[in-house]
Amino acid sequence: MATPVASASQPAAPLAQPKKQKKEKAAGDSGFPLELQPPPDFFDHRIKLFEQLKAEYDDEVKSKPREEITITLPDGAQRKGTSWETSPMDIAKEINKSLSERVVIAKVDGILYDLERPLEKSCKLELLDFENEEGKKVFWHSSAHVLGEATERHYGCHLCLGPPTDDGFFYEMGIQDRPVSNTDYPALEKVSEIAIKEKQKFERLVVSKENLLKMFHYNKYKQYLINTKVPDGTSTTVYRCGPMIDLCVGPHIPHTGKIKAFMITKNSASYFLGDANNDSLQRIYGISFPDKKQLTEYKTFLAEAAKRDHRKIGKEQELFFFNDLSPGSCFFLPHGTRIYNSLVELLRLEYSKRGYQEVISPNMYNSKLWETSGHWQNYKDGMFTLDIEKEKWGLKPMNCPGHCLIFDSRDRSYKELPIRMAEFGIIHRNEASGALTGLTRVRRFMQDDTHVFCMPSQIEDEINALFDFMQHIYGMFGFEFHLELSTRPENYLGAIETWNFAEEQLTKALDKQYPGQWAINPGDGAFYGPKIDITISDALRRSFQCATIQLDFQLPERFNLKYRSAEDFGSSEKPASRPVIIHRAILGSLERFIAIITEHFAGKWPFWISPRQVVVIPVAAPYKEYATEITDRLNSLGLYADVDNSDNTLPKKIRNGEIAQYNFILVVGQEELDARAVNVRNRDDIGTKNKGEMIPLDTVVEKFVELKSSKRLKNQFA
Repeated sequence: MATPVASASQPAAPLAQPKKQKKEKAAGDSGFPLELQPPPDFFDHRIKLFEQLKAEYDDEVKSKPREEITITLPDGAQRKGTSWETSPMDIAKEINKSLSERVVIAKVDGILYDLERPLEKSCKLELLDFENEEGKKVFWHSSAHVLGEATERHYGCHLCLGPPTDDGFFYEMGIQDRPVSNTDYPALEKVSEIAIKEKQKFERLVVSKENLLKMFHYNKYKQYLINTKVPDGTSTTVYRCGPMIDLCVGPHIPHTGKIKAFMITKNSASYFLGDANNDSLQRIYGISFPDKKQLTEYKTFLAEAAKRDHRKIGKEQELFFFNDLSPGSCFFLPHGTRIYNSLVELLRLEYSKRGYQEVISPNMYNSKLWETSGHWQNYKDGMFTLDIEKEKWGLKPMNCPGHCLIFDSRDRSYKELPIRMAEFGIIHRNEASGALTGLTRVRRFMQDDTHVFCMPSQIEDEINALFDFMQHIYGMFGFEFHLELSTRPENYLGAIETWNFAEEQLTKALDKQYPGQWAINPGDGAFYGPKIDITISDALRRSFQCATIQLDFQLPERFNLKYRSAEDFGSSEKPASRPVIIHRAILGSLERFIAIITEHFAGKWPFWISPRQVVVIPVAAPYKEYATEITDRLNSLGLYADVDNSDNTLPKKIRNGEIAQYNFILVVGQEELDARAVNVRNRDDIGTKNKGEMIPLDTVVEKFVELKSSKRLKNQFA
């Protein structure tokens, strides 16, 4: 389990003692020294070899011929420079001082490039700051190295991997006989602060495989990476900042002083390379910024995110829970099941309007099916497998192979196409126990899966229809979204020509519907076809990938799917035509989507999906019967209504209703009974909190039914 954010970002009292005591006193409450004394032996070993090789490299650079080069900026302006001398930072300083202070990384001919690294030839140059996504990733990658330095100095650990993430960075490491604790955070932040104040330069050096193995001889994790990732006879790069030297392709910010705010956020356990068969490691996460004000804003964001945490709201509103007897499998309680079923009903209603056919397929298949589909070769580690009657079986991690069997269960004609096959299928994926996180990362979940079997000529129309479907659904929740085209990965199946055609089809559809509003995500397609990934943004501007549209020419080939086209009829010699499959999910995992909307709405559900829509409160015992009558009537109409006939005081009952996030509180007394009316208090209307408007019961019932059927986001009557 990850340890939550708990960082004072302040030096502990012992660190304020005289210098002679700093190394003796513990930092924070961890009971351990701020830094190991003496430092680990591998520090000196690495530095000596680095300095020797760096001196050789510097001599080599001095011997390079100097020539005039032309540097072209994005606006077309040109600057003159000298090869092997002029750096991107020199150009930034020429433009203006403010830019040189703000910029974090360069891009040379489209490739990220260290600011202080000399240019080797004429080129196109871009200068990126922290607000640029690529610049931010580099900034956080460099911050990970600072964290790595701090952990080496504090724990004497052996580092593994330290990448940037979407919201900061982490470093994972092997530590002997000491788990990481949040009481270590102040010490790690203090050592990081020391490294930052020293403005340690990030120095890049190309090192041969032979010397890499010498440099990292003490670290079995680096040894493994060097032996498996660096071919014999070749080289790769290392980067140094202070005493820390790491295997890294870079690039990095010029020096650690660019980091103005740095915080450890959490820690967790992990496995080397994510494989549970490998060593167990410690992982520490952090966040950093080029401005202290940004860290203050981030802490405010964290506080709001903590209030909205779906695990917290799920417990408070009694929506769901988890149990160690079935890790990663959610138990939905009655009120959580109401939300779950509302989402399913929403999609079923749309399916009936949009020509979908719902099916149900098995949960478990013989491994022969997965071998045919390619999942056994490409996804076996992510599956739950079983041995039954001397044969291998697997719980399905996706629905598509089963849908192929349904399509192939009888002869098909072009007149039937497109077939839009939908299933609310339960699927299982073998996620590592350490990766399980509430509803966002589970082992058992349900997906709103659809597979469209169509002719190639129908692809564009079907994708346009899917875009319309997606926009309609996301609009109902107030989500904005961003689209990316993920192209052919390294482990692709099939012919390149087929992939090129598939990518052209998706590009065409995107350009038609969203010209200039989508991006390329190279190499991130599924192994069987390219895909469009749709990322939504919630109320806190966080991004989540939910919907996906994947174009698949491979599964129809692998399952030998076919249909008779108009040209095929009357010709027994002509082979049957092959359909194309469009894989589509909009909500994706229902469990994950429920987590997202729980936090998006902060537990204040729109009326149509709310698990607690109305609570009826009598002001005194004589009005309990009328309150119960109203509740029964609302429930009979498919609304979720409760009555509070407890002995609590009226203010206590109302307060309980507000805490439980009922959309409406109906208060009834003698006046309401006489008029066959109710007093309405709206959760989202402060003006009705003291005493709301008295409305005839029949009118209120009509308004509730209309509000639910309209699926409006606002908690307001029409």
